[in-house]
Amino acid sequence: MSLTIPKPLALLMDFDGVLTDDTVYVDQDGKEMVRCHRGDGFGIGLLRSLAPIAVFSKERNPVVARRCEKLQIDCQHGIDDKLPAVTRYLAERQLTLDNAVFVGNDLNDLECVKAAGLGVAVADAHPDLCLVADLVLRRPGGQGAIRELIEHYLLPALRR
Repeated sequence: MSLTIPKPLALLMDFDGVLTDDTVYVDQDGKEMVRCHRGDGFGIGLLRSLAPIAVFSKERNPVVARRCEKLQIDCQHGIDDKLPAVTRYLAERQLTLDNAVFVGNDLNDLECVKAAGLGVAVADAHPDLCLVADLVLRRPGGQGAIRELIEHYLLPALRR
C-alpha cells in the first residue's frame, strides 16, 4: 500500500481510544483514571522536534491535559466540534488540513479523519471510521498504535 505522508505535517489525535485503550477506571470518590501505553509516549518523543503534535478531545476530564503535559504536546479538551478547532490550530501554525495526520477511533472523529491529508484509524476503531480512513493501523488504541504510526510511517517519510 502506498500512502502519501503530508510534508510538513502535524500529528493530531483524539485521546480516549487512541492514546488510551478506551477504558476508564473510577474509584469510590468518582476520580477517573485511564491506561496509556508508554511506547506511544516514546514514539511521540521521537517526533516532537519534527512536527507539531496535539490532542483534540471531547473529554472534559483533567487527566487528558495532565497526560499531554507529561508528553509535552498541545492539548485541547472539552471540544464538542473538533474540525473547527483543528482548522484553527493548523492555521496558527501556517498549516492546512492537507498537512494534518489525524488519528481517531470513534464517530466523533469522522469529520477530522475525512478532512485530514492523512486520516488514520486505530485497529479497534468504529467500523465506519475504518471505512473512511486512509490508513488503519494494526495496533489498537492505547496499545502502541501511535508508536506504530510514528515509527513505521511518519519518521521514514520525513527522513526521505
